[in-house]
Amino acid sequence: MYVLEQSPPQLTALPGIAHATWASRSDGLQQLSVWRQRMAPGTATPPHVHDCDEVVFCLAGQGEVHVDGQALAFDASRLLVLPRGRPHQIFNTGSVPLETLAVFGQTPAPTQAPDGRELPLPWRS
Repeated sequence: MYVLEQSPPQLTALPGIAHATWASRSDGLQQLSVWRQRMAPGTATPPHVHDCDEVVFCLAGQGEVHVDGQALAFDASRLLVLPRGRPHQIFNTGSVPLETLAVFGQTPAPTQAPDGRELPLPWRS
């Protein structure tokens, strides 16, 4: 399929996180996944790692990514470049929803806890 609807993020089982998978293997892709997310103020993703590169575009709000022992602030003037295999966690540090668009170099985009355990996600990847 070549033209897809940009469905809005829907609430998930992860508190404060709304998600929409915009493109993945089920749409005919072989190497990429695209996720749109909205995080409520004060929430965070679980600590996790992917077996592929990830680029996260901040569309609105402000946050902090914890990676390699650092806490790095970002907002809509920045993007996150997260190389394959780097455990990370994203926090919404602002007072409005953090809106992001993530592109992964793999589909599906398997997600593990930092200790290597599979981290089941409540959405298709």
